[in-house]
Amino acid sequence: MVARHRVWAGAPYPLGARWDGKGVNFALFSAHADKVELCLFDEAGVKEVERIALPEYTDEIWHGYLPDVRPGQLYGYRVHGPYDPAAGQRFNPHKLLIDPYTQELSGLLHWSDTHFGYRTDHGRADLSYDRRDNARFMPKCRVVDTAFTWGGDHRPQVAWADTVLYEAHLRGMTMRHPLVPESARGTFLGLSQPAVIEHLARLGVTSLELLPVHAIVDERNLVERGLRNYWGYNPIAFFAPDPRYYLTSAHGDFKTMVQRLHEAGIEVILDVVYNHTAEGNHMGPTLSLKGIDNASYYRLCQGNERFYENYSGCGNTLNLRHPRVLQLVMDSLRYWAEDMHVDGFRFDLAASLAREKAGFDGGSGFLDAMRQDPALSRVKLIAEPWDLGGDGYRLGAFPPGWSEWNGRYRDTVRKFWKGEGGLIGDLASRLTGSSDLFGWGGRRPSASINFITAHDGFTLRDLVSFERKHNEANFEQNQDGTEANDAWNCGVEGPSDDPAIQALRARQVRNLLVTLVLSQGVPMLVAGDEMGRSQRGNNNAYCQDNEIGWIDWAGADEDLLAFTRKLLKLRRKHPVLRRLRFFTGRRIPGSAAKDITWITPAGEEMTEADWTAPFARSLGFMIAGEAGQGDGARPGSTFLILLNAYHEAITYVLPHPARGHSWERVIDTAEPSGFIPRGLRCLDREHHAVAAHSVSVLVRKAAPPGIDSPRPAQ
Repeated sequence: MVARHRVWAGAPYPLGARWDGKGVNFALFSAHADKVELCLFDEAGVKEVERIALPEYTDEIWHGYLPDVRPGQLYGYRVHGPYDPAAGQRFNPHKLLIDPYTQELSGLLHWSDTHFGYRTDHGRADLSYDRRDNARFMPKCRVVDTAFTWGGDHRPQVAWADTVLYEAHLRGMTMRHPLVPESARGTFLGLSQPAVIEHLARLGVTSLELLPVHAIVDERNLVERGLRNYWGYNPIAFFAPDPRYYLTSAHGDFKTMVQRLHEAGIEVILDVVYNHTAEGNHMGPTLSLKGIDNASYYRLCQGNERFYENYSGCGNTLNLRHPRVLQLVMDSLRYWAEDMHVDGFRFDLAASLAREKAGFDGGSGFLDAMRQDPALSRVKLIAEPWDLGGDGYRLGAFPPGWSEWNGRYRDTVRKFWKGEGGLIGDLASRLTGSSDLFGWGGRRPSASINFITAHDGFTLRDLVSFERKHNEANFEQNQDGTEANDAWNCGVEGPSDDPAIQALRARQVRNLLVTLVLSQGVPMLVAGDEMGRSQRGNNNAYCQDNEIGWIDWAGADEDLLAFTRKLLKLRRKHPVLRRLRFFTGRRIPGSAAKDITWITPAGEEMTEADWTAPFARSLGFMIAGEAGQGDGARPGSTFLILLNAYHEAITYVLPHPARGHSWERVIDTAEPSGFIPRGLRCLDREHHAVAAHSVSVLVRKAAPPGIDSPRPAQ
């Protein structure tokens, strides 16, 4: 190759390929490399037209400046150094590598044996050096100009107490939407369509949590089975959107989506995966970090550095104890928050990010860096508070400023409505924000992200229709996916034409939704659950980029959708349902009422014996309107919520309402519509029978000035 581009020294910062309006600076961290070559490709990304050794090495950063390069240029790296897997070194310049800071990729990876840095040699896999070139099978990095006219874009800045999360896959949301143009389906621009945004706004969603959009690699075994990694938890580039998700440009399309959602008052939360990469274990391919500086980027087994510590279950774990790896993650987060206007992040297997040498550390470098960062400390931070390590379940252990997926909420609520007894004590904690987990360090109920379903597991419809997983479409002999579903099929496994079973399933769905939306904390819905979406019993649809994983808009359950909209409107209307502080169970100053009162069916306040009764399958509680949001603001309506998971009706003695007032039955999930028509709401009696497998929600509006407060249950 004949050199054609001028090369100057450039600068070690910023990392990546950065266009400054005159030329492009290239900078790549590698502490152990001997040489780094920048490889430039033609417009098609097929022919390598020039190979340039970066001329400078400063503070472990290889860098150079090319004044003649412009946005659109395709490139990759070849990194020279020792190939010694036993010592953790896996350099191989025959492998074209993705820049970890690239902001856009051109093309997708095509699987080939050439991606592997080794040849299998009589059982000595990964120890024998491979000299085959993989460039023609690799996606290429693209130099980009990130300029975008944001106009008057404003972050919605939804308060945590008002937040309603909606977890969605952008392809799943739009691939079957009749009002999204076919060319835009499955893309950022598809999610930007007015019909999609209108659905979210009418539903009452405040924050759209998107499954990973970073560029990924489809695992080879999936491709060979005609599948792909639909969910996207297999990243290869932390700054680049996946090429499958944009039509015109990665940045323009993504930013347009964010801009239009913001115009509707909806936040954008990204599910991000910084715990591992697509390069897998010691037998995995060499695509980026493994060939740039394996020993720095990954956590290796001490004393046997050929192997990787695997807290992710995906073969490797990023080494955030290394300052440059921590910098990579922090730079990526700031890029999405500041340049792309993202409003927050949900961190996959977040416990692995906070691991120091001795294990999970609430004062780890990552958590400390997040806490002090002037930009990231102000966006929404959500942890999936576990990983696959022996001490990896860290629910409630993340520091102030974080919210956490509350797995105990999911498990307890599912088991209760499944009909298990002896759960009401734990259920009461979950319904009121889980202060036993989060009531420290000034944390609020919003630290608890309450969910019953998520992308991983059954949909809400399937949770009441199947008890066993049915993952045959994954071609893994139904061995994948969890067995712990805590599901009840209401009498028949799978679809049923029996009207009684259909009615019971619909009631159970309403029960679960009411429980979720009226619990203190932040509710998270999963896309399609509000419309009765089914995955045909598949509880691990990670590879189902098809009708199994997509929302069937044409088959939407309109009655369920209407019910969910009303339910979220009720939560939005009444601040007492989204309190800023935990309940105390004590009397409110200036009132005879407690902020929350737990009652038995006899209308008496619960005792210790009631809490520990192993047969109990019902729970009743009254939230006093005088308590407000717990911030001293004006009082609101008083709510009486009665949950009955028993197979027979249970009659409750109602607490005395305020003088001149009566209880109004607003919700009764035993009714097909769920919500009671306004003219039929008033209860002028002292008893109320809560039907089997149902929830009743009664409301007493705030008494006018001068009217006595209600007497608490005795």
